[in-house]
Amino acid sequence: MKTRLIVAGIFVPLVFIVLFFLPPIAITLVVAAISVIASYELLRAVGAASKKRLCVYAAVSAGIIPIGVLIGPGDLIFRAVLILLMSVLFGEAVLSYKSDNKIALTVLAGAMFGGALIPYFLSAIVSLKLFENGRFYVLIPFVVAFITDGGAYFTGVFFGRHSAFPNVSPKKTVEGFIGGIMTGVAAMVVYGVILYFSMGFHVGFWAMAAYGLVGGLITELGDLAFSLIKREYGIKDYGDLIPGHGGMLDRFDSMIFAAPVIYLLVILLPAF
Repeated sequence: MKTRLIVAGIFVPLVFIVLFFLPPIAITLVVAAISVIASYELLRAVGAASKKRLCVYAAVSAGIIPIGVLIGPGDLIFRAVLILLMSVLFGEAVLSYKSDNKIALTVLAGAMFGGALIPYFLSAIVSLKLFENGRFYVLIPFVVAFITDGGAYFTGVFFGRHSAFPNVSPKKTVEGFIGGIMTGVAAMVVYGVILYFSMGFHVGFWAMAAYGLVGGLITELGDLAFSLIKREYGIKDYGDLIPGHGGMLDRFDSMIFAAPVIYLLVILLPAF
């Protein structure tokens, strides 16, 4: 836990600086880097690290998509990259079919998910940064995801008694699950109070609470979804890139789910 807290103490201020003070290109490059690493970690998890060309295809795709969202039109570039990625992946699979080194469908699915969907979902962070008052909006998925994760972890450690999903995430408890969502809602309300008093924004606190509630739920689901993949393939962590936290996917698994959901909520239910 000590290493985890030290790394978080260094990591959180750096993330805040990039999100709040630096221009959109900075967070775009960070999202692209996270996506590239995450795509490789996922392919390695499903046993496809030896498929070098597939790893390269997924990594290149993962790096292009966030940049496409920045320069626009993001959806058009995403579709073009998705079609190209799908074509080269299935082309490789067809060519490998009569050899002893066939490419399994699960590997193709992992490459598609890591090379296209993960970067596209994370690119919602770039989209939030591009909004008017984007430096305030872009903080929301990070506050929700990180506070929910932290709240679930510490509530589970100190108060957890009943296992919630023993076959997927043995350490996750019912108390931790509920505590994570509650801290996510509280964090969003507090964030709204800060914006109201420090920036003079007219804040819809019910909307902020909705961000916390829905964002907290989807954050927990994201964590469970990637835990399910780890259980399926018998691995403890996706990597050891971040001391005390594991790999990039171990740290940003919940963000992959939270960022696009918060983006939709901000559009449908603007809070300030």
